[in-house]
Amino acid sequence: MKFLHTMIRVTNVEKSLNFYQNILGLKLSRTKELPDATLYFLTDEAGCCEIELTYNKVMPEGGYEIGSYFGHLAFETENMDEFSEILKQHGLDYLWAPFKITAVGSTIAFIKDPDGFQIEIIEQK
Repeated sequence: MKFLHTMIRVTNVEKSLNFYQNILGLKLSRTKELPDATLYFLTDEAGCCEIELTYNKVMPEGGYEIGSYFGHLAFETENMDEFSEILKQHGLDYLWAPFKITAVGSTIAFIKDPDGFQIEIIEQK
């Protein structure tokens, strides 16, 4: 069995693509046009797994809700200070500012994407 991708629905493709490409550094690997939606597949530099951003042409009345079962997506950064600077350059801020987990030596922080999905940023040392 091989893990392929995680799909999340987005309400503004331009904002979401900007966030995932310019903030998190993912690359658009392909798009797929369907009768009712457009799918945007993004991957990391290792090509490990993909995130599928799905833009449905017709959204449910009242929009989407982030389910209470979903927690967050996690990404590793080599340098939290450099990542913080990227956020600042894009006028974004942390949901939870970077903090050290001394038991494992990692620094973690949380941000939100344009649709409110929580993203954990991890710097492992």
